[in-house]
Amino acid sequence: MTVQDVSHLFKISWGTVKQIDKEYLQKHYSKPVLKDVEFIAIDEFAFQKGHKYQTVVYDLKAGRVIYVGAGRAEESLDKFWKRLRHSGAKIQAVAMDMWLPYFNAVITNIPDAKIVFDRFHIFKLMNQTMDEVRRALYHDEVFLNNRSVIKGIRWLLLKNEKNLSDEKDERKLLEQALQINKPLAEAYYLKEELGQLWLQNTREDAERFLTSWAKRAWATTIQELRKLVKTLLGHRTGILNWFDYRISTGPLEGFNNKIKVLKRKAYGYRDMEYFALKIYALHENRYGLLR
Repeated sequence: MTVQDVSHLFKISWGTVKQIDKEYLQKHYSKPVLKDVEFIAIDEFAFQKGHKYQTVVYDLKAGRVIYVGAGRAEESLDKFWKRLRHSGAKIQAVAMDMWLPYFNAVITNIPDAKIVFDRFHIFKLMNQTMDEVRRALYHDEVFLNNRSVIKGIRWLLLKNEKNLSDEKDERKLLEQALQINKPLAEAYYLKEELGQLWLQNTREDAERFLTSWAKRAWATTIQELRKLVKTLLGHRTGILNWFDYRISTGPLEGFNNKIKVLKRKAYGYRDMEYFALKIYALHENRYGLLR
């Protein structure tokens, strides 16, 4: 039920209903308890067009948002660190992507916590690299018929091999393109192989696998792959920490979808404090009053 629905039902002003709702939220949800928090995820979501973001901290064990901050800079988390210090909580690990401001904020404020770089973000980087390789080869391809083949397989290159549809001849089309261009084939098979990193039995096995994969990717001399190699090796500790703390930003990304639905149903929020309070209460399924 929306604020407008309640206003209409009880014949009181929209502003009055909103204020009652806001006061209720402030009383029950404005200060999430942090003392037992051990594993968190940090991510951002867009709340307005024009690259307007909010930073969200998520308690991975409790399954709830424990902080919302404006922007996605290091300073966006300042108030959270202050509350965390007062709570006495001991954060063991933080799941996040490779966004530098968040990384700097974490190592500065909770240096003993282990950073776990989200594996799905690594897959995203690999797919972006694959697409960059395809575009570069397309522009360099001298034969027009080969260019048309390369151009038409973008989504096949980004698909997991096991998800290719034989009914649509996707596997056949992909094999045709890979036969045409050796660098494209090298990049594709390296992309598929990288996914095996998280199937290794131990951290030591994973480190050996990553080192071997990086050497082979570097040896291709494909500049886009070499750039990715530098990124992965520069962040290898956070990648390998997954074998000690098997956490990810996945649950938070799922929660961000709920935030988007909340925003969409309310047609946006002008009162950002009210919006943040709504987010804090969003894990409570029974609480459904919208703007």
